[in-house]
Amino acid sequence: MIDIRTAPNLFRLRQSPAWQIIASAAHQGPQKDLQMLDFVPDTERLSKIFSQAIAPAFFLGSVAGFVSLMASRLSAVMERARNLNAIADDDARAPLKTDLDRLRRRARLLNSGILAALRGGLCATLLLVILFVTEFVGLKYAYGAGLVFVIATFFLGFALFRFAQEARIGLSEFDEHQ
Repeated sequence: MIDIRTAPNLFRLRQSPAWQIIASAAHQGPQKDLQMLDFVPDTERLSKIFSQAIAPAFFLGSVAGFVSLMASRLSAVMERARNLNAIADDDARAPLKTDLDRLRRRARLLNSGILAALRGGLCATLLLVILFVTEFVGLKYAYGAGLVFVIATFFLGFALFRFAQEARIGLSEFDEHQ
């Protein structure tokens, strides 16, 4: 309850510049709290973030599968090269050693393809980071996200090209012998 004797003093206090500063600070306090709550995404914003992340995550999964495929082929090529190097020069199978140059070329192509695919995977990971950070910070557009996706796709395309080159020279009559 307000005492009648202090009411005129309260009225004068409310008109003073100090009271205006205090009132404006008190008025902005809840708004600042609401602004801080905007930083924490609600379920709607989280679902939007996750729906935008589906394409780069799918891209990363395909890169992982592709790298696994090329790594297993590289392993088979290297095993074949080791077996050929183990053949003695006076062995009847010594002419098979002429296939080592083709195997080295295959290994270089596969290695180049693996590195390109991994670079594409790194770009896709960077794209995921950009999408999440811009949504958490509240930016409307993820600047550069389209360019990063194009670069990631270019690297994956280059890896596919290298894989096609390796597949073209992958089979030889020398592979029929042990």
